[in-house]
Amino acid sequence: MNKQTTAAALALALSAGLTSIAAQADEMKGDMAKGDMEKCFGVAMKGKNDCKAGAGTTCAGTASHDYQGNAWSLVPAGTCMETESPTSPTGFGQLEAFEEKQS
Repeated sequence: MNKQTTAAALALALSAGLTSIAAQADEMKGDMAKGDMEKCFGVAMKGKNDCKAGAGTTCAGTASHDYQGNAWSLVPAGTCMETESPTSPTGFGQLEAFEEKQS
């Protein structure tokens, strides 16, 4: 492949990737609007939260540690409080941010 072909292929791949990310975001919004998904606090792994993780953070991927009490992930509706969270007072995910229990 020459440089022009390689650049065109790279541009096409990037465009497809961005389109896929946008489609996933739209699908996630649609699922939440339908009630199929819910925010679940205390179940996200470090850097894997879906959006804002409390004061001092901005958005997705900013959880500073596993099972952070003010970081959330989207989970299927009705499953949050059945999902393990060792930092939660109940041992399971919560529908609202919580202060993590000390081990």
